[in-house]
Amino acid sequence: MEPVKVLLNESDIPRQWYNLAADLPTPLLPPLGPDGKPVTPDMLAPVFPMNLIEQEVSADRWIDIPEEILGILYRWRPTPLRRAVFLEKHLGTPARIYFKDESVSPPGSHKPNTSVAQAWYNKQFGIERLTTETGAGQWGSALAFACKLLGLECKVFMVRISFDQKPFRKMMMAVWGANCVASPSSETNAGRKVLEEMPDTPGSLGIAISEAIEAAVTDPSGKTRYSLGSVLNHVLLHQTIIGLEAKKQLEKAGEKLPNVVIGCAGGGSNFAGLSFPFVADKINGADITIIPVEPTACPTMTRGPFAYDFGDTACTTPLLAMHTLGHAFVPPPIHAGGLRYHGMAPLVCQAIVEGLLEPRAYHQLQSYEAAVTWAQTEGFIAAPETSQALAAVIDEAKKAKEEGKEKVILFNYSGHGLMDLVGYDAYLSGKLTDYELPDTDLAKYTAELQSLPPAEIRKSGKW
Repeated sequence: MEPVKVLLNESDIPRQWYNLAADLPTPLLPPLGPDGKPVTPDMLAPVFPMNLIEQEVSADRWIDIPEEILGILYRWRPTPLRRAVFLEKHLGTPARIYFKDESVSPPGSHKPNTSVAQAWYNKQFGIERLTTETGAGQWGSALAFACKLLGLECKVFMVRISFDQKPFRKMMMAVWGANCVASPSSETNAGRKVLEEMPDTPGSLGIAISEAIEAAVTDPSGKTRYSLGSVLNHVLLHQTIIGLEAKKQLEKAGEKLPNVVIGCAGGGSNFAGLSFPFVADKINGADITIIPVEPTACPTMTRGPFAYDFGDTACTTPLLAMHTLGHAFVPPPIHAGGLRYHGMAPLVCQAIVEGLLEPRAYHQLQSYEAAVTWAQTEGFIAAPETSQALAAVIDEAKKAKEEGKEKVILFNYSGHGLMDLVGYDAYLSGKLTDYELPDTDLAKYTAELQSLPPAEIRKSGKW
């Protein structure tokens, strides 16, 4: 039988993170303040500790991982690289499909790669409490886990529809000592304002971000900071340990570079974590197709304009140059809760503008169909977010079969779906429906972008 697991020893764990900002052919546009001028690092100090701000603005290609952080990551890292031989046989494809299994972390997803790092850096800076938002609950549970290990308090604002749909996630947070509330809540000015205008709203990540930031910056003690699970440069940086491990494992499996790299993308962290080390190879001449996948219900990369926009609904964040559906966007209550964000990581967006990435959008029915096929061949039950990536993997495997080409397909299995079985139940009972964002809604939500500074589309033209 062909080997299905490629393992690394603890001594093989990467000891540095990779920073794509150092290698992008065209640098990122700077974050802007409300006056339209670039944000300086000190302006971010009420929200983030300075040691993380330094990573956010760094142009260094490699950043050392502190030994104390590695000491915690060793609990589950390096994660396995697995080959999906049973799916390959089911599809009859000549492609070899590999997946990085991030579901083996204690919270069950890729998120602790950065939650542990962020909690550690905050503690080093003297911070005692962290606030955050969460969509499906993967990030909230990961930060609760990290804060408990490092002795910090944790407050999580969870998007209301996921708070209701995914009760086990908030129970996980409670086990790790975090306080989780549904967003919008009555605890913040931002939440109360939304509830007055839309009392029945399902909530959004933009609203929850507004609440979490407000809760952090209004703490009179100055001992609270905000922690974000995706989008920002330092978050994506911490996740690159995934792709760096995968490179070593593919080599150990006797493979060269993959032909196709795939990951689902809501804010961009798990996709970037796997793909950015391979984006570096593509910048240096490798022929790799790199695909971030999103839902048709929240088509940020595939239909959203590249523009300056706020990262939250209350317009408290700096303006970021990114693909966006507009900061007022309220997504439909699809089950891939971690993919319901109106924006996207600026590093991912600039790579799209450059032509290095080829984003796709899938309906949730096709994604769940792919996830059920996966479960009935490989045996694993994937998170709804991961199912989007699986839909693309199956399409690429079928394409290889049609072309009669051997290909290596690598994707990030970003988390398990054992806390998300309500969505599977809805799919299997025929209650789940597809949703595609109407053009009229897209125009309505993006209309406010006209009043913000324009984002210049800059690229080298090489791809």
